[in-house]
Amino acid sequence: MASLSHRNYRLFFFGQLVSQGGTWMQTVAQSFLVLGLTHSGTQLGLTTAARFLPVLLFGQAGGLFADRADKRRVLYVTQASAGLLAAAFAVLTGTHEMRLWTVYVLALALGFVNVFDNPARQSFISELVPPDDLPNAVTLNSVSMNIARVFGAALGGVVAAAFGLVLCFGLNAVSFGAVLASLAVMRAADLFPARRITREPGQIRQGLRYVRGTPELLIPLVMIAVIGALAWEFPVSLPLMASKVFGGGAAAYGVMASVMGVGAVAGGLVAAGRGRPRATALCLSAIGWGIAILLAAEAPTMPLELAALVFVGYGSITFNSMAKTVLQLAAKPTMRGRVMALWGLAWLGSTPIGGSIIGWIGQDAGARWSLVVGGLAALLSGLLAFPALTRIDRRRAAEDRIS
Repeated sequence: MASLSHRNYRLFFFGQLVSQGGTWMQTVAQSFLVLGLTHSGTQLGLTTAARFLPVLLFGQAGGLFADRADKRRVLYVTQASAGLLAAAFAVLTGTHEMRLWTVYVLALALGFVNVFDNPARQSFISELVPPDDLPNAVTLNSVSMNIARVFGAALGGVVAAAFGLVLCFGLNAVSFGAVLASLAVMRAADLFPARRITREPGQIRQGLRYVRGTPELLIPLVMIAVIGALAWEFPVSLPLMASKVFGGGAAAYGVMASVMGVGAVAGGLVAAGRGRPRATALCLSAIGWGIAILLAAEAPTMPLELAALVFVGYGSITFNSMAKTVLQLAAKPTMRGRVMALWGLAWLGSTPIGGSIIGWIGQDAGARWSLVVGGLAALLSGLLAFPALTRIDRRRAAEDRIS
């Protein structure tokens, strides 16, 4: 765990751990708030999609802003804004003034915050550690998010069932204080700042051309877009499985998300010990993850479902951490913000399309089909991309031998 030896990264890691735990509590609360208001899987998918629509539309602008700006200052603003929006959820829910249209408005507002927060937060990791420790830092950041899922989703389910949704939103609002505190006490002298680019016309198009001409970036991003749209829709598919297949509620969803998070933490710790991943390893992780999702879709009982979700979690962190590591290492430092914005566009911005599709499928065809579609997407993406990424690995190996 070499990256944790750096003080600034340790602060960021534990601040994100607390904040992401709060975010998962809010995810649980929002899912069951919408189901309580509408009893509709389609509406659940649409409200989840609303949160990521701004990323789909404006994600590249946020990435360019991250390449131009002081990322630490950007995070001060975005994290404080997200905390205020969580407080608004708490107040409106607590005063019984929350309506479906209000959920949409707040979800969209959080989406606009994420336009700037995601690329800045992802690319800021490279400024906290030296280049040799970057793969470990990226993977550990994914681990922290999944540790947060274990405790955040479990606590969210318990709190929602025992004390109501208001406390989930309120605790999330408070959790952003951990990130703000970690940013405030970092040592500026220990940062590894990337060179900020100067403002010029056409820089978004420049980033798109760069990715289009770099297969090491383009192929993983296409995979991420397909898988992010159809497989990574668990805030939609798991509540439907919990309520419509297994007859549970918020507590059952919390247990399911937590068990998936346990598998993700295990996968992340294994991935953190690896060196630079090969491109083909991304395909293998997608194939394995797809098989695990299909097993979860077919599980006949809750115990078997939970057993399958351990492997779903393992596959999710393995694929996600490898994808982010491959992109960050392949991208030039001056392009990293725009490349990670495209990651956000592919992984999160695809949710307005995928979340709506998965919600509709789960509502009309059955909750199990919301997982089947995602599992097939991951499996086929890995199989189809394997030949091209194999050629990239061979070329990279040849270049390393020459150098």
